[in-house]
Amino acid sequence: MTKPIKIVIPMAGFGTRLRPLTWSKPKPLVSLAGKTVLDYLIDMFGSVPNVNQAEFVFILGPTMGDQIQDYTTQHYPDLHVNYPIQPEMKGQSDAFWQAREFLDGPMLMAFSDTLIENDFSFLADETADAVAWVKPVPDPRRFGVAEVDENGWVTKLFEKPKDVHNNLVVVGCYYFSKAEELLSAIEEQKQQGISLKGEYYLADAINIMLGRGLKMRVETVETWLDAGTSSAILETNRFMMDHGRENSRQWADHPDSLIIPPVNIHPGAQIVDSVLGPHVSIGEGTQVKRSIIKDSIIGSGTKITDSRLETSLIGHNTTITGLSGSFNIGDDCQAQG
Repeated sequence: MTKPIKIVIPMAGFGTRLRPLTWSKPKPLVSLAGKTVLDYLIDMFGSVPNVNQAEFVFILGPTMGDQIQDYTTQHYPDLHVNYPIQPEMKGQSDAFWQAREFLDGPMLMAFSDTLIENDFSFLADETADAVAWVKPVPDPRRFGVAEVDENGWVTKLFEKPKDVHNNLVVVGCYYFSKAEELLSAIEEQKQQGISLKGEYYLADAINIMLGRGLKMRVETVETWLDAGTSSAILETNRFMMDHGRENSRQWADHPDSLIIPPVNIHPGAQIVDSVLGPHVSIGEGTQVKRSIIKDSIIGSGTKITDSRLETSLIGHNTTITGLSGSFNIGDDCQAQG
């Protein structure tokens, strides 16, 4: 690659599947195993060749985008980031079209709820026009898949195939050697009105490129994590902690509470007469007293007293007293049993 790579993350969606957490913050700032989803997304690209010279493009929605900018400026001051706005939710391809002034040369993109474990260093010597990351799954019928010919080249992308013979599910991460070619295909897609329910999908633009002769190959990933729904983010939280994103040892000798590994508890949290774990994430400044919590993500600045929580998502600065069960509660709330 002769030009700095553009790393593009569309994040303009409203995160409706994560509400109520996303009523007050964008989906990439939802807590996950001691960090935010955005932290894990940025970490994911750490192996990109010359990543220090990369230009990030965060495509924001018309609301709450300032939270993304503020967080990035505070936590990643050396990151070169552009923030185009997608004013209307017209689909994935439209998001890239709104960011077109920032897209040229080599481009790597991932959707904001797609987390994969992958070494991107091979891109320094990549000769294909494009790469699609895929994961074989037993039943691909609720996903999009890549059809590959006998020479290993992608011939077409299909949404929700009717059978399971082709199980190469596209995970939402792509590389294009020339972003301009993607934009040209999106322009044709828009001119032809290739959309579904008013939304322009990236797969259709890629199929236009394939029809023009694009040489796209697949790259298989072993780990593909989802951060797009409440159940998925809890599952991803478990995976993260089971694979090292935890700090149980720092809390092993707690004088009056039982900590069951793995957990990720911020050093600034206060735990009193409680049982936490396994798979519990606790944010900064949160207080937990006389409570039992397992398999849950608790935001920062929250107070939980005399409660029993399981498979729960609790936002920031929320007060919970006397609750028992599984809950999904947003920021700045009060709940009492």
